[in-house]
Amino acid sequence: MVGLLRPFGRAVTYTRLLHLFVAVVWPAVLQFVTDAWWIWGVAAAALVPAGLVPAMRTVEGLQARLLLTGHPPDRGGEGGKDGIVVAPSSTWEDRGRLVLWLEARLLLGCVTSLLVAQLLYAVVDLVASAAGDRPNGGVVGLLGPPQAWHIALVPVLLTALAAAVWGSGTLITALAVRLLGPSPAERLAALEERTEQLLERTRIARELHDSIGHALTVAVLQAGAARAADDPAFTRRALDAIEETGRAALEDLERVLGVLRDSGKPAGTRPTLTDADRLLESARASGAEVDADLTGPLEGVPGPVSREGYRILQESLTNVLRHAGPVPARVRVSVEGATLRLDVRNPLPADPPDPARGSGLRGIRERAALLGGSASAGPVGDDWQVHVELPVR
Repeated sequence: MVGLLRPFGRAVTYTRLLHLFVAVVWPAVLQFVTDAWWIWGVAAAALVPAGLVPAMRTVEGLQARLLLTGHPPDRGGEGGKDGIVVAPSSTWEDRGRLVLWLEARLLLGCVTSLLVAQLLYAVVDLVASAAGDRPNGGVVGLLGPPQAWHIALVPVLLTALAAAVWGSGTLITALAVRLLGPSPAERLAALEERTEQLLERTRIARELHDSIGHALTVAVLQAGAARAADDPAFTRRALDAIEETGRAALEDLERVLGVLRDSGKPAGTRPTLTDADRLLESARASGAEVDADLTGPLEGVPGPVSREGYRILQESLTNVLRHAGPVPARVRVSVEGATLRLDVRNPLPADPPDPARGSGLRGIRERAALLGGSASAGPVGDDWQVHVELPVR
C-alpha cells in the first residue's frame, strides 16, 4: 500500500498534470468565450506550423525537462539522463516528431482534463448525495435519489482519479522521451563526443604517467647517487636537478588536474621536441652520458606529432634510467622527408624489460599507432633500442 501511495508524495506527479493542463489552457479559454467546439480543430491545425519552427523544440524540451522529470533545464546537457533534448530542431525528422508531440500533448491534455474534472465532479456529487442533497445530474444522477451508502463509492472514484493522474503523467513522460529525445544523428554525435572525451582522458593519463614517472625516476637516482658520492658539491647539483625535475612534474600535474576538473578547459601548452634539451639535461644530471643528435627542421613538425614525440623520448629516457641506471645513451632524432625518426640506444641491462609488458613501452607503441606510425623496442646486439617512426604529413 505504501508503495502505491509513494508517487503521490512526489512533486513531479503533480507537475506532470500541470504540464498537461498548460497544453489545453488557451483552446479551453477560446472555447469558453466563443462556445464553439471547432476551436479545438483550429488549435490542432495551428500546432503543425508551430512544430516546424526549430526553436519550438527548445521551448518544449525545457518545459518537459522541468515539469515532467523535475530536472533543472540546464542539467545533463542535450539529451541528458532523462533523454529529453533541448536543442533546436536540425532535421525534418526532428520537426516531424515535434509536431507529433504537440498533437499528442494536446489530445492527452484534453482527455486528462475532462476525465479529472468529471471524476472530481462525481466525488462532490456523491458526498452531497450521501448528505441528502439531490445530485446535479451526471453519472451520480443514475444512482437515483440521495442515499447514505453513496459515500462508499467515494474511495472508488478517488482511486480512479489517482490512477488517471499517475497514468497520464507516466504516459506523457514516455511520449516526451520518445518524441523529444535525441535523433539517431544526435545519438551518434553524442557517442562520438563521449569517445573523444574518453580518448582525451586516456591521453592525459598516459601523459601524466610519463611525466611523473620520469620525475620520480630522476629523483630516486639523484638521491641515491648523492648519498653514495658523499660529496657536498655533487649533492647540491643533485638537489638542484631534483628540484627542477620536480617543479616541471608539478606543472604537468597541475595542468592535467585542471583539465580533469573542467573538461571544457584547453589542455594548455605542452612541451614539444623543440624542448628536448630539458629532457636531455635532466638525464645527464642523473648521471647518464647522453650523446644526442637532433637534426632536421624539428620546429616544422606538426604540433600533435611533436608533442607525442617529446613524450616518447621522455619515456624512453626514463626506461634507460629505470632499468639500466646512469649508463651511456645515444639519442638520435631526425626529420627526413615526411618521417620523424627517433632512436634511443643504451647498453643492454642485466635484467632487460619485457617488450610485451610494461605500461611505458605499451604507451610508446600506442602513441605511435594513434599517429599512424610504428614503434619497436628490444635488444639489438649488446644494446637495448627503442625505434619510432612517425609521419609528419
